[in-house]
Amino acid sequence: MTLPRIHFGRPQQLAALLLLVFFVQGLYRIAHAPLTETDYRYARCGREMWERPSPLLGYFTSCGNMQGDGTFAYRAAGLPLSVQRWALLTVDHFRKPEDRLYPGDTLNGSTWESRHQLSYVNWLLRLPFLGFGLWLGGALWWVARRLFGNEGGFFALGLYTFCPEILRASTTPNNEILAAWGLFGLIYTSIGVAHAMQGPRHKWKPRILLLTLALGLTATAHILAAIFGFLVSFVLMLYLGERRRGNVMQAMVLAGAGAMAIVFAFFAFRIGPFSYVFTAGAARFWFSLQGLSLFFGNWMENAALEIALLVALVLWATVRRSRYFGNTVPLLVALLLLPLASTGVRSEPWLWAVPFLLTFTGGVFADALETKYRKLFLVLAGTVLLTQALISVVTLKLALL
Repeated sequence: MTLPRIHFGRPQQLAALLLLVFFVQGLYRIAHAPLTETDYRYARCGREMWERPSPLLGYFTSCGNMQGDGTFAYRAAGLPLSVQRWALLTVDHFRKPEDRLYPGDTLNGSTWESRHQLSYVNWLLRLPFLGFGLWLGGALWWVARRLFGNEGGFFALGLYTFCPEILRASTTPNNEILAAWGLFGLIYTSIGVAHAMQGPRHKWKPRILLLTLALGLTATAHILAAIFGFLVSFVLMLYLGERRRGNVMQAMVLAGAGAMAIVFAFFAFRIGPFSYVFTAGAARFWFSLQGLSLFFGNWMENAALEIALLVALVLWATVRRSRYFGNTVPLLVALLLLPLASTGVRSEPWLWAVPFLLTFTGGVFADALETKYRKLFLVLAGTVLLTQALISVVTLKLALL
Protein backbone atom coordinates (compact mmCIF):
# COMPACT_ATOMS: atom_id res chain seq x y z
CA MET A 1 0.00 0.00 0.00
CA THR A 2 1.53 3.30 -1.12
CA LEU A 3 0.85 6.66 0.50
CA PRO A 4 -0.67 9.36 -1.69
CA ARG A 5 1.83 11.80 -3.11
CA ILE A 6 1.62 15.29 -1.62
CA HIS A 7 2.27 18.06 -4.11
CA PHE A 8 2.85 21.52 -2.61
CA GLY A 9 2.75 23.72 -5.68
CA ARG A 10 1.86 27.37 -6.28
CA PRO A 11 -1.89 26.97 -5.46
CA GLN A 12 -1.06 25.29 -2.15
CA GLN A 13 1.48 28.02 -1.33
CA LEU A 14 -1.03 30.79 -1.99
CA ALA A 15 -3.66 29.01 0.10
CA ALA A 16 -1.12 28.64 2.92
CA LEU A 17 -0.41 32.37 2.68
CA LEU A 18 -4.09 33.21 3.10
CA LEU A 19 -4.37 30.82 6.05
CA LEU A 20 -1.27 32.47 7.53
CA VAL A 21 -3.05 35.83 7.33
CA PHE A 22 -6.02 34.27 9.13
CA PHE A 23 -3.65 32.83 11.75
CA VAL A 24 -1.95 36.20 12.34
CA GLN A 25 -5.32 37.89 12.84
CA GLY A 26 -6.23 35.18 15.32
CA LEU A 27 -2.97 35.60 17.22
CA TYR A 28 -3.53 39.33 17.44
CA ARG A 29 -7.00 38.83 18.81
CA ILE A 30 -5.86 36.23 21.35
CA ALA A 31 -3.00 38.44 22.51
CA HIS A 32 -5.26 41.42 23.19
CA ALA A 33 -8.49 39.81 24.42
CA PRO A 34 -8.68 39.37 28.22
CA LEU A 35 -9.81 36.11 29.75
CA THR A 36 -13.47 35.99 30.73
CA GLU A 37 -15.48 34.01 33.24
CA THR A 38 -16.61 31.72 30.41
CA ASP A 39 -12.98 31.06 29.46
CA TYR A 40 -12.17 30.03 33.02
CA ARG A 41 -15.19 27.73 33.05
CA TYR A 42 -13.98 25.93 29.92
CA ALA A 43 -10.47 25.71 31.38
CA ARG A 44 -11.57 24.34 34.75
CA CYS A 45 -14.12 21.83 33.53
CA GLY A 46 -12.00 20.78 30.56
CA ARG A 47 -9.11 19.99 32.87
CA GLU A 48 -11.41 18.00 35.14
CA MET A 49 -12.41 15.82 32.17
CA TRP A 50 -8.80 14.97 31.44
CA GLU A 51 -7.35 14.81 34.94
CA ARG A 52 -10.08 13.36 37.16
CA PRO A 53 -13.79 14.16 37.43
CA SER A 54 -14.53 14.69 41.11
CA PRO A 55 -16.54 11.80 42.57
CA LEU A 56 -17.61 13.99 45.48
CA LEU A 57 -19.76 16.17 43.27
CA GLY A 58 -21.80 13.31 41.92
CA TYR A 59 -21.46 14.75 38.43
CA PHE A 60 -19.12 14.33 35.50
CA THR A 61 -17.43 17.67 36.25
CA SER A 62 -18.10 20.71 38.41
CA CYS A 63 -20.00 22.06 35.37
CA GLY A 64 -22.50 19.23 35.82
CA ASN A 65 -23.15 16.29 33.52
CA MET A 66 -22.70 18.50 30.44
CA GLN A 67 -26.34 18.18 29.49
CA GLY A 68 -26.68 20.41 26.45
CA ASP A 69 -23.00 21.35 26.48
CA GLY A 70 -20.87 19.43 24.00
CA THR A 71 -17.80 17.91 25.61
CA PHE A 72 -15.56 18.56 22.59
CA ALA A 73 -14.91 22.24 23.36
CA TYR A 74 -14.17 21.52 27.03
CA ARG A 75 -11.69 18.80 26.16
CA ALA A 76 -10.06 20.95 23.48
CA ALA A 77 -9.71 23.85 25.93
CA GLY A 78 -8.50 21.74 28.83
CA LEU A 79 -6.04 19.41 27.11
CA PRO A 80 -3.12 21.86 26.66
CA LEU A 81 -3.47 22.98 30.29
CA SER A 82 -3.58 19.39 31.54
CA VAL A 83 -0.56 18.47 29.41
CA GLN A 84 1.35 21.39 30.93
CA ARG A 85 0.43 20.25 34.44
CA TRP A 86 1.46 16.66 33.68
CA ALA A 87 4.78 17.94 32.36
CA LEU A 88 5.34 19.94 35.57
CA LEU A 89 4.48 16.89 37.66
CA THR A 90 6.99 14.82 35.71
CA VAL A 91 9.73 17.42 36.16
CA ASP A 92 8.92 17.61 39.89
CA HIS A 93 10.02 14.00 40.35
CA PHE A 94 13.55 15.14 39.56
CA ARG A 95 13.55 18.11 41.94
CA LYS A 96 14.42 18.24 45.60
CA PRO A 97 11.33 18.19 47.86
CA GLU A 98 11.85 21.80 48.91
CA ASP A 99 12.11 22.97 45.28
CA ARG A 100 9.00 21.24 43.96
CA LEU A 101 6.21 23.28 42.40
CA TYR A 102 3.60 20.85 43.72
CA PRO A 103 4.49 20.04 47.33
CA GLY A 104 2.80 17.12 49.05
CA ASP A 105 0.51 14.62 47.37
CA THR A 106 0.47 16.19 43.91
CA LEU A 107 -1.32 13.34 42.21
CA ASN A 108 -4.40 13.89 44.34
CA GLY A 109 -4.23 17.67 44.31
CA SER A 110 -7.22 19.37 42.74
CA THR A 111 -7.04 21.21 39.46
CA TRP A 112 -8.10 24.36 41.29
CA GLU A 113 -5.21 24.14 43.76
CA SER A 114 -2.66 23.84 40.96
CA ARG A 115 -4.03 26.65 38.83
CA HIS A 116 -1.32 29.13 39.91
CA GLN A 117 1.46 26.92 38.53
CA LEU A 118 0.17 27.08 34.96
CA SER A 119 1.46 29.72 32.57
CA TYR A 120 0.36 31.12 29.20
CA VAL A 121 -3.21 30.13 30.01
CA ASN A 122 -4.63 32.62 27.51
CA TRP A 123 -2.69 31.04 24.64
CA LEU A 124 -3.05 27.39 25.66
CA LEU A 125 -6.79 27.81 26.15
CA ARG A 126 -7.54 29.49 22.81
CA LEU A 127 -4.98 28.18 20.32
CA PRO A 128 -6.78 24.83 19.82
CA PHE A 129 -9.83 26.68 18.52
CA LEU A 130 -7.73 28.79 16.21
CA GLY A 131 -6.25 25.53 14.94
CA PHE A 132 -9.72 24.21 14.12
CA GLY A 133 -10.53 27.50 12.41
CA LEU A 134 -7.45 27.04 10.23
CA TRP A 135 -8.43 23.42 9.57
CA LEU A 136 -11.92 24.47 8.50
CA GLY A 137 -10.43 27.09 6.17
CA GLY A 138 -8.13 24.52 4.62
CA ALA A 139 -11.03 22.11 4.15
CA LEU A 140 -13.14 24.85 2.56
CA TRP A 141 -10.35 25.66 0.09
CA TRP A 142 -9.74 22.00 -0.73
CA VAL A 143 -13.43 21.29 -1.39
CA ALA A 144 -14.05 24.49 -3.37
CA ARG A 145 -10.89 24.01 -5.44
CA ARG A 146 -11.75 20.42 -6.32
CA LEU A 147 -15.28 21.43 -7.29
CA PHE A 148 -14.67 24.79 -8.98
CA GLY A 149 -10.97 25.12 -9.72
CA ASN A 150 -8.36 27.51 -8.34
CA GLU A 151 -10.41 30.68 -8.80
CA GLY A 152 -13.44 29.37 -6.93
CA GLY A 153 -11.27 27.93 -4.17
CA PHE A 154 -9.30 31.12 -3.60
CA PHE A 155 -12.36 33.36 -3.66
CA ALA A 156 -14.09 31.20 -1.04
CA LEU A 157 -10.95 31.04 1.12
CA GLY A 158 -10.38 34.78 0.77
CA LEU A 159 -13.86 35.54 2.09
CA TYR A 160 -13.31 33.04 4.91
CA THR A 161 -9.95 34.57 5.86
CA PHE A 162 -11.49 38.00 6.41
CA CYS A 163 -14.83 36.95 7.92
CA PRO A 164 -15.06 38.58 11.39
CA GLU A 165 -17.66 36.07 12.63
CA ILE A 166 -15.41 33.11 11.85
CA LEU A 167 -12.40 34.84 13.36
CA ARG A 168 -14.33 35.62 16.54
CA ALA A 169 -15.50 32.02 16.90
CA SER A 170 -11.96 30.73 16.27
CA THR A 171 -10.36 32.67 19.11
CA THR A 172 -12.61 31.81 22.05
CA PRO A 173 -13.52 28.46 23.63
CA ASN A 174 -16.84 27.37 22.13
CA ASN A 175 -18.51 24.43 20.44
CA GLU A 176 -19.81 26.43 17.46
CA ILE A 177 -16.58 26.49 15.44
CA LEU A 178 -16.10 22.79 16.21
CA ALA A 179 -19.64 21.99 15.06
CA ALA A 180 -19.10 24.03 11.88
CA TRP A 181 -15.82 22.18 11.25
CA GLY A 182 -17.40 18.79 11.88
CA LEU A 183 -20.58 19.42 9.90
CA PHE A 184 -18.73 20.71 6.83
CA GLY A 185 -16.41 17.71 6.89
CA LEU A 186 -19.27 15.29 7.53
CA ILE A 187 -21.39 16.35 4.57
CA TYR A 188 -18.57 16.44 2.05
CA THR A 189 -17.13 13.18 3.37
CA SER A 190 -20.53 11.54 2.82
CA ILE A 191 -20.48 12.75 -0.79
CA GLY A 192 -17.01 11.22 -1.15
CA VAL A 193 -18.23 7.93 0.31
CA ALA A 194 -21.15 7.85 -2.15
CA HIS A 195 -18.78 8.39 -5.06
CA ALA A 196 -16.37 5.75 -3.73
CA MET A 197 -19.21 3.21 -3.63
CA GLN A 198 -19.32 3.32 -7.42
CA GLY A 199 -15.79 1.90 -7.44
CA PRO A 200 -13.98 -1.09 -5.93
CA ARG A 201 -14.91 -2.18 -2.41
CA HIS A 202 -11.39 -1.90 -0.99
CA LYS A 203 -11.73 1.90 -1.21
CA TRP A 204 -14.90 1.98 0.86
CA LYS A 205 -13.53 1.13 4.29
CA PRO A 206 -11.19 4.12 4.91
CA ARG A 207 -13.84 6.55 3.72
CA ILE A 208 -16.55 5.01 5.91
CA LEU A 209 -14.19 5.18 8.89
CA LEU A 210 -13.59 8.85 8.11
CA LEU A 211 -17.34 9.38 7.88
CA THR A 212 -17.78 7.74 11.29
CA LEU A 213 -15.09 9.93 12.84
CA ALA A 214 -16.62 13.09 11.34
CA LEU A 215 -20.09 12.19 12.62
CA GLY A 216 -18.79 11.27 16.07
CA LEU A 217 -16.76 14.46 16.55
CA THR A 218 -19.65 16.57 15.31
CA ALA A 219 -21.88 14.87 17.89
CA THR A 220 -19.41 15.64 20.68
CA ALA A 221 -19.61 19.31 19.71
CA HIS A 222 -23.37 19.54 19.24
CA ILE A 223 -25.96 16.79 18.97
CA LEU A 224 -28.27 18.89 16.80
CA ALA A 225 -25.48 19.48 14.27
CA ALA A 226 -24.77 15.74 14.17
CA ILE A 227 -28.42 14.79 13.62
CA PHE A 228 -28.75 17.42 10.90
CA GLY A 229 -25.54 16.24 9.25
CA PHE A 230 -26.59 12.60 9.49
CA LEU A 231 -29.93 13.25 7.77
CA VAL A 232 -28.47 15.44 5.03
CA SER A 233 -25.64 12.97 4.43
CA PHE A 234 -28.10 10.09 4.24
CA VAL A 235 -30.22 11.89 1.64
CA LEU A 236 -27.19 12.88 -0.45
CA MET A 237 -25.74 9.37 -0.34
CA LEU A 238 -29.07 7.85 -1.40
CA TYR A 239 -29.24 10.35 -4.26
CA LEU A 240 -25.69 9.62 -5.42
CA GLY A 241 -25.65 5.93 -4.50
CA GLU A 242 -27.81 4.80 -7.42
CA ARG A 243 -27.48 0.99 -7.39
CA ARG A 244 -25.65 0.96 -4.05
CA ARG A 245 -28.47 2.23 -1.88
CA GLY A 246 -28.50 -0.94 0.21
CA ASN A 247 -24.82 -0.36 1.01
CA VAL A 248 -25.60 3.24 1.87
CA MET A 249 -28.01 2.05 4.57
CA GLN A 250 -25.34 -0.24 6.03
CA ALA A 251 -22.67 2.47 5.96
CA MET A 252 -24.88 4.97 7.78
CA VAL A 253 -25.87 2.44 10.44
CA LEU A 254 -22.20 1.65 11.07
CA ALA A 255 -21.33 5.34 11.13
CA GLY A 256 -24.13 6.06 13.61
CA ALA A 257 -23.04 3.25 15.94
CA GLY A 258 -19.41 4.33 15.73
CA ALA A 259 -20.37 7.95 16.42
CA MET A 260 -22.18 6.94 19.61
CA ALA A 261 -19.06 5.07 20.70
CA ILE A 262 -17.00 8.22 20.17
CA VAL A 263 -19.45 10.30 22.24
CA PHE A 264 -19.34 7.62 24.97
CA ALA A 265 -15.53 7.82 24.95
CA PHE A 266 -15.67 11.62 25.39
CA PHE A 267 -17.69 10.97 28.57
CA ALA A 268 -14.85 8.74 29.81
CA PHE A 269 -17.04 5.66 29.27
CA ARG A 270 -19.29 6.65 32.17
CA ILE A 271 -22.89 5.57 31.68
CA GLY A 272 -24.46 8.20 33.95
CA PRO A 273 -23.22 11.35 32.22
CA PHE A 274 -23.55 9.71 28.79
CA SER A 275 -27.25 9.05 29.41
CA TYR A 276 -27.90 12.79 29.52
CA VAL A 277 -27.17 12.94 25.79
CA PHE A 278 -30.57 11.32 25.27
CA THR A 279 -32.53 13.11 28.01
CA ALA A 280 -31.19 16.68 28.16
CA GLY A 281 -33.04 17.99 25.10
CA ALA A 282 -29.96 19.37 23.36
CA ALA A 283 -31.37 18.30 19.98
CA ARG A 284 -34.64 20.16 20.32
CA PHE A 285 -35.09 22.81 17.67
CA TRP A 286 -37.52 25.12 15.97
CA PHE A 287 -37.29 27.79 13.30
CA SER A 288 -36.45 31.43 13.81
CA LEU A 289 -35.22 34.42 11.83
CA GLN A 290 -32.95 35.50 14.67
CA GLY A 291 -29.89 33.81 13.19
CA LEU A 292 -30.49 35.44 9.82
CA SER A 293 -30.81 38.86 11.45
CA LEU A 294 -27.67 38.33 13.55
CA PHE A 295 -25.52 37.52 10.54
CA PHE A 296 -27.04 39.56 7.72
CA GLY A 297 -28.14 42.40 9.98
CA ASN A 298 -24.52 43.04 10.94
CA TRP A 299 -23.88 44.68 7.58
CA MET A 300 -20.98 46.81 8.85
CA GLU A 301 -18.88 43.66 9.32
CA ASN A 302 -20.26 41.53 6.50
CA ALA A 303 -21.08 44.11 3.82
CA ALA A 304 -18.71 42.83 1.13
CA LEU A 305 -19.53 39.21 1.86
CA GLU A 306 -23.26 39.94 1.64
CA ILE A 307 -22.82 41.73 -1.70
CA ALA A 308 -20.91 38.73 -3.09
CA LEU A 309 -23.59 36.37 -1.82
CA LEU A 310 -26.38 38.48 -3.31
CA VAL A 311 -24.64 38.54 -6.71
CA ALA A 312 -24.13 34.76 -6.48
CA LEU A 313 -27.82 34.19 -5.69
CA VAL A 314 -28.91 36.32 -8.65
CA LEU A 315 -26.55 34.46 -10.99
CA TRP A 316 -27.63 31.07 -9.65
CA ALA A 317 -31.29 31.95 -10.18
CA THR A 318 -30.87 33.43 -13.67
CA VAL A 319 -27.97 31.56 -15.28
CA ARG A 320 -28.67 27.93 -16.08
CA ARG A 321 -25.02 26.83 -16.04
CA SER A 322 -24.71 27.78 -12.36
CA ARG A 323 -27.51 25.47 -11.23
CA TYR A 324 -25.72 22.15 -10.88
CA PHE A 325 -25.04 19.73 -8.03
CA GLY A 326 -21.77 21.29 -6.81
CA ASN A 327 -23.32 24.75 -6.44
CA THR A 328 -26.79 23.76 -5.34
CA VAL A 329 -25.88 21.42 -2.46
CA PRO A 330 -24.04 24.00 -0.30
CA LEU A 331 -26.79 26.54 -0.98
CA LEU A 332 -29.54 24.14 0.11
CA VAL A 333 -27.61 23.09 3.23
CA ALA A 334 -27.09 26.74 4.18
CA LEU A 335 -30.76 27.57 3.59
CA LEU A 336 -31.75 24.72 5.90
CA LEU A 337 -29.31 25.81 8.61
CA LEU A 338 -29.95 29.56 8.65
CA PRO A 339 -33.52 29.45 10.07
CA LEU A 340 -32.65 26.64 12.50
CA ALA A 341 -32.75 27.48 16.22
CA SER A 342 -32.06 25.04 19.05
CA THR A 343 -34.55 25.48 21.87
CA GLY A 344 -32.91 23.25 24.48
CA VAL A 345 -29.47 24.88 24.57
CA ARG A 346 -27.76 27.95 23.23
CA SER A 347 -26.25 27.43 19.78
CA GLU A 348 -25.57 29.29 16.55
CA PRO A 349 -26.60 27.20 13.54
CA TRP A 350 -26.20 30.28 11.33
CA LEU A 351 -22.45 30.06 11.97
CA TRP A 352 -22.46 26.43 10.81
CA ALA A 353 -23.99 27.68 7.54
CA VAL A 354 -21.20 30.17 6.76
CA PRO A 355 -18.71 27.67 5.20
CA PHE A 356 -21.47 26.37 2.92
CA LEU A 357 -22.42 29.93 1.88
CA LEU A 358 -18.79 30.64 1.03
CA THR A 359 -18.53 27.41 -0.97
CA PHE A 360 -21.63 28.35 -2.93
CA THR A 361 -20.36 31.89 -3.56
CA GLY A 362 -16.98 30.62 -4.71
CA GLY A 363 -18.61 28.17 -7.10
CA VAL A 364 -20.92 30.69 -8.75
CA PHE A 365 -18.15 33.27 -9.15
CA ALA A 366 -15.91 30.60 -10.68
CA ASP A 367 -18.63 29.93 -13.25
CA ALA A 368 -18.99 33.64 -13.97
CA LEU A 369 -15.24 33.96 -14.55
CA GLU A 370 -15.55 31.47 -17.41
CA THR A 371 -17.98 33.68 -19.34
CA LYS A 372 -17.32 36.61 -21.64
CA TYR A 373 -17.80 38.89 -18.62
CA ARG A 374 -14.65 37.54 -16.98
CA LYS A 375 -12.93 40.94 -16.60
CA LEU A 376 -16.00 42.45 -14.96
CA PHE A 377 -16.23 39.64 -12.41
CA LEU A 378 -12.49 39.70 -11.78
CA VAL A 379 -12.79 43.36 -10.82
CA LEU A 380 -15.86 42.63 -8.69
CA ALA A 381 -14.20 39.69 -6.92
CA GLY A 382 -11.04 41.69 -6.25
CA THR A 383 -13.04 44.65 -4.92
CA VAL A 384 -15.09 42.38 -2.65
CA LEU A 385 -12.00 40.72 -1.20
CA LEU A 386 -10.17 44.01 -0.68
CA THR A 387 -13.20 45.61 0.98
CA GLN A 388 -13.78 42.61 3.25
CA ALA A 389 -10.09 42.61 4.21
CA LEU A 390 -10.26 46.29 5.21
CA ILE A 391 -13.47 45.66 7.17
CA SER A 392 -11.81 42.74 8.96
CA VAL A 393 -8.80 44.83 10.01
CA VAL A 394 -10.98 47.72 11.23
CA THR A 395 -13.31 45.33 13.07
CA LEU A 396 -10.36 43.65 14.74
CA LYS A 397 -9.04 46.99 15.99
CA LEU A 398 -12.42 48.20 17.23
CA ALA A 399 -13.26 44.92 18.99
CA LEU A 400 -10.14 45.08 21.12
CA LEU A 401 -10.19 48.74 22.12
